[in-house]
Amino acid sequence: QVQLVEAGGGSVQAGGSLRLSCAPSPLTSSTCMGWFRQAPGKEREGVATIYTGGGPPVYADSVKGRFTISRGNAKNSVVLQMNSLKPEDTAMYYCAASRPWVDCRAPPTVAAFNNWGQGTQVTVSS
Repeated sequence: QVQLVEAGGGSVQAGGSLRLSCAPSPLTSSTCMGWFRQAPGKEREGVATIYTGGGPPVYADSVKGRFTISRGNAKNSVVLQMNSLKPEDTAMYYCAASRPWVDCRAPPTVAAFNNWGQGTQVTVSS
């Protein structure tokens, strides 16, 4: 079982920035890694995904131009840089690793990911 260790998150005012990081343990082969979020009373939704072996990232329309997902320094780690944060970005954010053979170029779905981090809270105040 892959464990995903998340770091970052916190509280910020609207317009501010936060950075989330995630590293899988044990280190695995290249995989599709993603960030999801879940606000109270809402379903978990995909935010951004990237294949750690290369290729372009995929973003939800709601975060395009504001969030950037990138490969971290550690093997298969990922970083989510969140800029121009809005109150509607407030949610618990989860790092996830996909099931084998998932097409990382497709819009992310919860069902495609079977390894999840514990979540980190992001709160944006107006």
